[in-house]
Amino acid sequence: MARLDRLLANLGYGSRREVQALVARGQVVLDGATLKDAGARVPVAADLPQRMTVAGRPVDPPAPLTLMMHKPLDVVCSHREAGRSVYELLPARWRARTPGLSTIGRLDKDTTGLLLITDDGPFLHRVISPRSHVPKRYLATLDRPLEGHEAAAFASGTLMLDGETAPLAPAVLEPLDARRAHLTITEGRYHQVRRMFAAVGNHVVALHRDRIGGLGLPDDLEPGAWRVLPSSGQAVLFA
Repeated sequence: MARLDRLLANLGYGSRREVQALVARGQVVLDGATLKDAGARVPVAADLPQRMTVAGRPVDPPAPLTLMMHKPLDVVCSHREAGRSVYELLPARWRARTPGLSTIGRLDKDTTGLLLITDDGPFLHRVISPRSHVPKRYLATLDRPLEGHEAAAFASGTLMLDGETAPLAPAVLEPLDARRAHLTITEGRYHQVRRMFAAVGNHVVALHRDRIGGLGLPDDLEPGAWRVLPSSGQAVLFA
């Protein structure tokens, strides 16, 4: 249960005073009944958007919330980086939610594909923890043809990246054709996939992440689009 004004303020609908004004105008409806008391306590569960409307629209999903997004090119994952961010692809009021939304790891500006965004701190830390070893699969398009030695180098557990002192964990390379391959890694070092191919004498010209754990990027999720990940999707991630 949560106080109505606090709940809607935390979902980004405005300050508590602004939410109280929404309620006073009869714009909040729960189970078909107009709510008149901004201090009323209401049940909070995943089905709240099916039960409550604000100004005639389903209320935004309550916390904990996890989204899967198809990140497009030229969009950054940090609030602090210059340029358009993935958060600008979400409803504007979602940037005022409490707790705030954060990306689970990052994709750089020039990388597309599956990105998870959440306000669920324990879930976020479970995914990014080195102990979880959650695999991430990328489709790399290369500047030059593969030479045949790359898979063994990536799987060796001895490959060193320039400027680092610890070798990479073993990774799996699956060539698709001369210049395209899937690469599955379990770490998340800075620009890791691009640097791995540089270490074996090649250059990545396009990079796309299509899988995290057991969760694949849906074919019908267009670049820039997102959808709510149900709790069952979190279980698939670790399958």
